[in-house]
Amino acid sequence: MFRSRRASLPMASLGATAASFPSPAPAPGPGGAEEDDAEEPAETHLCVLWHLGHLGIAYYDTSDSTVHFMPDAPDHESLALLQRVLDEINPRSLVTSAKQDENMTRFLGKLASQEHREHNRPEIIFLPSVDFGLEISKQRLLSGNYSFIPDSVTTTEKILFLSSIIPFDCLLTVRALGGLLKFLGRRRIGVELEDYNVSVPILGFKKFVLTHLVSIDQDTYSVLQIFKSESHPSVYKVASGLKEGLSLFGILNRCRSKWGEKLLRLWFTRPTHDLGELNSRLDVIQFFLLPQNLDMAQMLHRLLGHVKNVPLILKRMKLSHTKVSDWQVLYKTVYSALGLRDACRSLPQSIQLFQDIAQEFSDDLHHIASLIGKVVDFEGSLAANRFTVLPNIDPEIDEKKRRLVGLPSFLTEVAQKELENLDSRIPSCSVIYIPLIGFLLSIPRLPSMVEASDFEIEGLDFMFLSEEKLHYRSARTKELDALLGDLHCDIRDQETLLMYQLQCQVLARAAVLTRVLDLASRLDVLLALASAAQDYGYSRPRYSPQLLGVRIQNGRHPLMELCARTFVPNSAECSGDQGKVKVITGPNSSGKSIYLKQVGLITFMALVGSFVPAEEAEIGAVDAIFTRIHSCESISLGLSTFMIDLNQVAKAVNNATEQSLVLIDEFGKGTNTVDGLALLAAVLRYWLALGPTCPHIFVATNFLSLIQLQLLPQGPLVQYLTMETCEDGNDLVFFYRVCKGVANASHASHTAAQARLPDKLIARGKEVSDLIRSGKPIKPVKELLKEKQMENCQTLVDTFLKLDLEDPNLDLDIFMSQEVLPAATTIL
Repeated sequence: MFRSRRASLPMASLGATAASFPSPAPAPGPGGAEEDDAEEPAETHLCVLWHLGHLGIAYYDTSDSTVHFMPDAPDHESLALLQRVLDEINPRSLVTSAKQDENMTRFLGKLASQEHREHNRPEIIFLPSVDFGLEISKQRLLSGNYSFIPDSVTTTEKILFLSSIIPFDCLLTVRALGGLLKFLGRRRIGVELEDYNVSVPILGFKKFVLTHLVSIDQDTYSVLQIFKSESHPSVYKVASGLKEGLSLFGILNRCRSKWGEKLLRLWFTRPTHDLGELNSRLDVIQFFLLPQNLDMAQMLHRLLGHVKNVPLILKRMKLSHTKVSDWQVLYKTVYSALGLRDACRSLPQSIQLFQDIAQEFSDDLHHIASLIGKVVDFEGSLAANRFTVLPNIDPEIDEKKRRLVGLPSFLTEVAQKELENLDSRIPSCSVIYIPLIGFLLSIPRLPSMVEASDFEIEGLDFMFLSEEKLHYRSARTKELDALLGDLHCDIRDQETLLMYQLQCQVLARAAVLTRVLDLASRLDVLLALASAAQDYGYSRPRYSPQLLGVRIQNGRHPLMELCARTFVPNSAECSGDQGKVKVITGPNSSGKSIYLKQVGLITFMALVGSFVPAEEAEIGAVDAIFTRIHSCESISLGLSTFMIDLNQVAKAVNNATEQSLVLIDEFGKGTNTVDGLALLAAVLRYWLALGPTCPHIFVATNFLSLIQLQLLPQGPLVQYLTMETCEDGNDLVFFYRVCKGVANASHASHTAAQARLPDKLIARGKEVSDLIRSGKPIKPVKELLKEKQMENCQTLVDTFLKLDLEDPNLDLDIFMSQEVLPAATTIL
């Protein structure tokens, strides 16, 4: 039977061009487009300039190929603002000028010496100061090749457009941007293996600011369990990184898109007291909590699940590395964005987010979706593993595909004619098509064909031997080459050209796609917060700039209430007329630490624009949250536990203002009791001496002497609270309720009993404690002393019985000096 053989030939295109948006092919399985988001680890590269008390900062984020910049901002000589930026973005490299003043030199030296941050420590890179020149930096910015600016715009239009985005009047920022572009071009971030004429893709410029932000350090994030990373329990996913453990972020993160999750994490790292921004977030959450809007919220959440990593796709388009799956993912994203737009147009336009989505999801999205839906053959592309177009797009391509589809039967006819002219010993032949080579006549190798000279056949040009098949060129195959050409490569080239044209159409509208991602991720976050608020029974907080402090009615710990069978809510009020310093005492395990964390977490949640676990919450002007609750020990830190405690308290003492919230738990217990008590009293007296400008302080302690010895001054600033308990015989019942008053004992023995220490040890501990309080001497326990005497006597007897008294070498004097006398002395 004659046959024709083709290598990687395209299949016939199925279906017709749809007038409306067709449904894309089913999503690929594992390893397909759905997992493309995690292919490239994100890195940031930061460029900073410091001059005359001001900072200019810019950084490049490889996850979305975007340059972020912060307008010139004043900073202290300690460069606290720069440290905040470093903690937040965790850059892979820090680029700056080789010409620096003493403050920046000292800061960089300290940064480079942080051995405990070896894995997170940025690489510090110095560029010549000339690379940060103002004019040359402007030139780099204006002459850059940006995919979001169409090639058709004039130079003047390009300058005007960039001037509307980049603040050219912020000289340090412009110089930092210029230095960053120089570094990117030199290191070729993300395009290291590309041709040198391929530039680093930049898909947009974004401004970020750190004003109106609430200061929270890493210790506070850790002890409040706002974030908590854990190793993945699956051995197959350990290498993929860490997973989020039981944390506030973990229970609130119900985002359906990767970029929604990224934005939620950004909000958590940037709590704010900007009331306009906070209320705009709460308005959206409150809208979706209304019973009549629950179905709309679920529908929007489903659409958001199809919003994928658009910046990564645009970056691949810019580098001409577009995958087949990228078109399907992009189509789904744009199609879902149009669904979001239509839905938001039916929602109240008084809510700013709905108005922004309705207006800014422009007809460019419809144009992109229409182009992709009418051009891309999703099924054919997945089958051929390359970009293919639908029928009726290009008549020339359709004609070549038609020829290619009918090629096998045509080649069978040609092979029959060729066989008639061949030697009768040749039983069969076939005409095959090989891309890049052309049409060949294939003949089976005969037993008589041994040497290379035996392969020669008159009228045929021998090409090669493969799999016992001889391949020749004949007059007919040469005629086929001239008539049909290399169909496969021609089709591929023409479809690649169409793909490039389609890419240019998409890249010209990259700005609207970037804006889609920004607004969709914001909607995703707020829907996630609304879902959590509904499930956990959260309420909307109020903001009062005039209130210096917080007021919480029946608040709950958002994590503990999920772990405990029952949870007792507690209120908290800290303001000028309600005592700015709360001293909380109570037995161990009575809930003091939970109460402190509860106040901190509720305040934090309100400052990120979330509903809170309380019946009511009123949050005043809070500019920072400081904690000393738990010591995060680490050998690499080279610090003792008590030194870590002191560092945390020192940070609060040196930086807290009258608008700061300070949470201190059991400070001073890491050293001598008297010294720890004295330090705690000294710190509190220092703050109380500030009068009305004292921070809002919650202190939990077991140092009852702090109150009994009246180490704190009396006055309206101090309020004493305790955890309510009740003694039931020998048992202590915890009510976990905060009330006014002072604990009369720590009840450590009850806690020891719960930990199942032996009763004998607990009784002895209570006895020693009573003796210390009464000032009486502590005497050894007689029973223990008698037991020790009996042990020594038994040892002496056993040793004596083992002696061989008939041994001539036995020296009783040595025995008496080594055994009997020490034992006897112990007994006496």
